[in-house]
Amino acid sequence: MSTNTFFIPSENMIGAGCLADAVNVVRGKGFRRALVVTDKPLNRLGVVDHVVGLLHEAGIEASVFDGTKPNPTIGNVEEGLAMLQADHCDFVISLGGGSPHDCAKGIALCATNGGRIADYEGVDRSAQPQLPLVAINTTAGTASEMTRFCIITDEARHVKMAIVDRHVTPVLSVNDAALMAGMPKGLTAATGMDALTHAVEAYVSTAATPITDACAIKAIELIADNLRQAVADGADMQAREQMAYAQFLAGMAFNNASLGYVHAMAHQLGGYYDLPHGVCNAVLLPHVQAFNADVAAPRLADVARALRVDTRGMDPATAAQAAIAAIRRLSADVDIPPNLSALGARREDIPALAANAMKDACGVTNPRPAEQAEVEAIFAAAM
Repeated sequence: MSTNTFFIPSENMIGAGCLADAVNVVRGKGFRRALVVTDKPLNRLGVVDHVVGLLHEAGIEASVFDGTKPNPTIGNVEEGLAMLQADHCDFVISLGGGSPHDCAKGIALCATNGGRIADYEGVDRSAQPQLPLVAINTTAGTASEMTRFCIITDEARHVKMAIVDRHVTPVLSVNDAALMAGMPKGLTAATGMDALTHAVEAYVSTAATPITDACAIKAIELIADNLRQAVADGADMQAREQMAYAQFLAGMAFNNASLGYVHAMAHQLGGYYDLPHGVCNAVLLPHVQAFNADVAAPRLADVARALRVDTRGMDPATAAQAAIAAIRRLSADVDIPPNLSALGARREDIPALAANAMKDACGVTNPRPAEQAEVEAIFAAAM
């Protein structure tokens, strides 16, 4: 028997219109000046001004750092940290999807622990809790607003660093579906498939528990029932809110059961080619599950049922293949590109991508030839 720890922010608010209530909660914590970490598109859309206005009404001043890139970099963290220190901010607000959340985590962690964000690559490398972080989510997919994961691109090495640290967990997460209504179809699809990947990888994980299983299966069901509609009609608040719950449940699952080869491989694609993370996950997900099916067929059969596949009369192996087919159908229905070649990935880069993926997934710097060959084969199949 082993001890399992379940990580989650201490406060989490979900529901259309909950942003105003969240600002009141923030005011009650006694914070005085926020560094709002976001990106330029949200700033141009007026979302940042709306949030800053609510903060001002609550007596909280704000500085805005909108320099976060889609794949946030070490440089982004350092720029934001410099603004936080210059403006004497006492807490951080991340506003957006996974990119601002991860950038803000890096800033908040370095603000209290010192050094550079690269110093904290790995698991629980920090000594002190980060500066308090309030994560306001505007997408339904990454779940970064509630996890202990922080992914930052090292520009010099062209790799994504995984910082997995209990100290980067926000103190408050906010999922207001009204903030998600303006998400473009492509982003809705990519983040939704990212959430599906989180749930599936957590469910087939060797670290899964009954708690993470329950979260993962419910997330898959909600995605199966709502993602297509959320993509088709972004103004459908019912679909948007159900996707917010789905991605949060998927986050609860993988935050505690961890992830697998899909994410390890997708991180390399993002670092190498600066590609959108959710799209990379969506393309890789069926290929990695085809690899997993030899040892996880009963679990993938459960995934098939959660995806609303009628598996009556199927043995586990057949049901596992049905799950993979259902994943492919959902991906195609929301217009995810069909393969990695369509994203600009190159076959000649596969050996380097595979080696870095092994390091990401297993901490292996010199993988055995057979293991390296397995990951290379998955990359090749996805091309």
